[in-house]
Amino acid sequence: MSNDPVIIEVAINGATTPVRNPHVPVQPEDVIADAIRCIDAGASIIHAHNHDYAATGKAGAEAYLASWRTILKERPGTLWYPTLAGGLGDIDQAGHCAHYDFIAAEVPLELGVVDPGNTNLGYPGPDGLPQGFAYVNSYEDIAYSFALCERLGLAPALAIYEPGFMQTVLTYHRAGKLPRGSMAKFYFGGDWGMWATGKGVTFGLPPTRNALLAYLDMIGDTGIPWSVSVWGGDLMQTPVARLALELGGHLHVGLEEHFDPVRKPTNLELLEEAKALCAEVGRPVATNADTRRILGLAEAPKMQVQAAIAQ
Repeated sequence: MSNDPVIIEVAINGATTPVRNPHVPVQPEDVIADAIRCIDAGASIIHAHNHDYAATGKAGAEAYLASWRTILKERPGTLWYPTLAGGLGDIDQAGHCAHYDFIAAEVPLELGVVDPGNTNLGYPGPDGLPQGFAYVNSYEDIAYSFALCERLGLAPALAIYEPGFMQTVLTYHRAGKLPRGSMAKFYFGGDWGMWATGKGVTFGLPPTRNALLAYLDMIGDTGIPWSVSVWGGDLMQTPVARLALELGGHLHVGLEEHFDPVRKPTNLELLEEAKALCAEVGRPVATNADTRRILGLAEAPKMQVQAAIAQ
């Protein structure tokens, strides 16, 4: 049983729309309010999309900055990261990542994202059979994302949709090319899948004990920090959340991935449920300083810490 602090990441919106969950923050003012609520309640990391998911480059950055200028002014030192831009697979990797430079030039940005592989993402058609598209990240795309993180000094969130994604991460690790602060995020496919428009078409491994143990067999003694999430389901209703805490892992919750056809929680409610499970298992929730230590990040600048204490 691990006693280490638990990093709780809250992915506050993503592809979730108000139709799916009326509490999801979309517009900048809602993102600001929701992010600050979660930060104040103990979220270690905030992951967010902007209100214009298709915007790339400077326009995409401005869509993020409309929220994050305020959030980082009011809660300095917050660890957060945006997503890739411009939809999935419709532009080259440079376009997907072009907003990062503009964001990093204006506000503190210490984390990035790398999607190190390919998978099918879909939903059931009228006949119940899968339809959708292939989410493709070539080896060249992956190398570009890692190089961007190295150039900007960002610690990558490694989205592990399938075991093959983890194989690529391990190859970088063996070569000594995995950037500082890398953290594997194990994405388990819930019954409702990525888009939650119907049941029965999903991706990756299911949220079961054996599936998590398979990933941990892969990660071995590398020391790469890892977390668990369930996309198209409820992480807390699976055996994966408690087992992850017992085995030294971390939790990735939020309305980006959560779905229940009846229950429509807020991000804060999901965070509080994660904190309650940590308390039950006997592991403390990671502070900002704990999270920085676990990921090997620099301490928040003194003036940022002093500002945070003064809040």
